[in-house]
Order: sequence, then structure tokens, then C-alpha cells
Amino acid sequence: MKISVSRFLYLFFILVIVLPRPGNAQQIQNELKLQLEYARALYTSQQYYDCITELKRLSFFDKEGKYGFDTNYLIGKCYKAGAKISDAVKYFSLAQKYAPDDSILFNLKIEVVRCNILRRTNEQAFYLLGQIESDFRFKERVMDIHYWKAWNYIFWDKWDSASVEFGRVSDNHPLKILAMEIEKEKYSVSFAKVISYILPGFGQFYTGNYISGIMSLGWTGLFCYLALDAYAADRIFDGFIMTGLFFRFHRGNTQNAEKFAVLKNKEISNQALNYLQNKFEGLKP
Repeated sequence: MKISVSRFLYLFFILVIVLPRPGNAQQIQNELKLQLEYARALYTSQQYYDCITELKRLSFFDKEGKYGFDTNYLIGKCYKAGAKISDAVKYFSLAQKYAPDDSILFNLKIEVVRCNILRRTNEQAFYLLGQIESDFRFKERVMDIHYWKAWNYIFWDKWDSASVEFGRVSDNHPLKILAMEIEKEKYSVSFAKVISYILPGFGQFYTGNYISGIMSLGWTGLFCYLALDAYAADRIFDGFIMTGLFFRFHRGNTQNAEKFAVLKNKEISNQALNYLQNKFEGLKP
């Protein structure tokens, strides 16, 4: 009976490498432990792809599931570091099955929340935090839950709500103060829009876009004057045309005022997030 080379190599792999060898259980465990230490060293040196490869190899040979928590948790950390957030969520969730105690289980659940904050699935993050908060095993960790609720509000661009949640953690929490300052610094989109309805161009002045404001004020003022002049001279058709142009520029003026306020607020929020990413030394998503 002939056996192909590929089949022979497959049988060799199964018999020699995969199947446990009698009397060397301790040796296998030692090798798995060394494999885990090697993977951790790869993670520390930011070789995330190689780390994942070694951890998946370790998981394959870990027949007893002894390293189920370590492998899945570290794979999740690697994927998160590599910005593959959905894959990170998958492995953090798998690690929860092997969590040795409630404290570690809580941290794993929070890791999933942090991933959702980063990918801005804010409603999902709040849903998960609500589940954690209702679990009696984690009743002592309520301050941590408020902390991550606050971060979720930050990434949702709701700085006033973030300030409230940080205040529940501590009255003098530095991020509470920062969130309050950012909220005060932001422009009122509704005010910019309303003031532009009443006084064309003033919404742009409010957001510091003076050239656009002057142009809006000039064009709307011009067509308003031309429309009134046409009606006064009984040129009704011309009056209708000028009125249409007035409303066209007036509408564009209010839209611009709203757009400028939104863009200014995004700039303020992005600057704050950049500061938090590079300067803030506490826990962040």
C-alpha cells in the first residue's frame, strides 16, 4: 500500500507532535508555560502579530484549557493595540469564560466596554455598563462604572453629561473640571442658527467667521433692498425675483451659521481628545 509524502507528514504530525506522549505531561506544561512567557515578551516588544501567532499555537496544544484566560486576554490586547477592535471584543469575551475570579471578570467586561467606546458604539457601551451595574457581584465597583460612563459621554461629545459622571466619582475629579471647561468653550448651535434668522451674518460673527458673515449680511441686505425698491416702483415681477433671491441667501446664511458652529465644536472636542490622549496619565479607553 502506497502512502503519499503529504499523508506521511500529516500522520507524523499527529503521532509525534499532537498526540500526548506518555510520561511527559509535566514537560508539556513546562513547554506551554515557556510559550506563554515568550508570547508576553513579544507583546511587550510590540510584536503583536507574532504574539497572536504564538498564543494561538499555545491554545491549540493546551488541551486542558489551563491557559484559556491568558491566551484569549492577551490576544484581545494585541488586536486592540493593532486597532482591530471587533477582534479584540471577540477575544476579551472568550477570556471571560476562563476568568479565575469576579474581579478579573469585571475587568474583562470593562475591556469590552472600552472597545465599544473607542469604536464609538456608544449605545452598546451604555447597554453593557447597565448590565454590569445590575450584577450584584460588582456592586462594589460602582465608581468604576461611573468613570467609564463619563468616558463614553466624552466620545459621544456630551461633555456636560461626562462632567456629571466624573463628579459622581469625585467632586474634585480633574476630568470633571476639564469637561465643564470644554462644555463652556463650545458654541451654541441653536443660538448661531436663531441669531442668523433674525440678523443675517451674525451667526458667522458669533463663531468668528467674519468674512462669511459680512458676505451674508451684504447679499441678504442687497436683495432685501432691491425687492422693496421693486415693489415700491410697482415692478411686481422683479420684486418676486429679488424676494426669491433674498430668501435663498437668507437660508444659506442660516445653514452656514449652523455648519460653522458644528465645525468649531468639533475642533474644540478634537483638541480636548488629543490632550487626553497625549497628556492625561490616568485610565483611558
